[in-house]
Amino acid sequence: MGATKTDHFTDPQNELAVLAKALGHPARIAIIEYLLKVDSCICGDIVNELPLAQPTVSQHLRELKVAGLIKGTVEGTSICYCINEVGIEKIKGFFEHISDLLEKKRNNPLAGDFAEQCC
Repeated sequence: MGATKTDHFTDPQNELAVLAKALGHPARIAIIEYLLKVDSCICGDIVNELPLAQPTVSQHLRELKVAGLIKGTVEGTSICYCINEVGIEKIKGFFEHISDLLEKKRNNPLAGDFAEQCC
């Protein structure tokens, strides 16, 4: 069997791509914002908060959980969801790294006017 396209990239690049894809829908952003506000909740709470059907919310929760952005623990017949800080820290670290690189470029006297170099 041949190599997949993801085989051509580093593990950190592939991990970040999964996280970014999980954040690529406004409903998932809304779910993360809601979980940050309430700390933890069950799926039904999120269904009451968003203009989406329960199966749709469940699918979005599953995507966020697979990506490692939220955690879910079984409590009786429900699953209680909360933010997975490890996943959030990975995203934060990536953007801090990009910001640091841009800052270094801006402050490099050999690079000229950084803003004018870009198309």
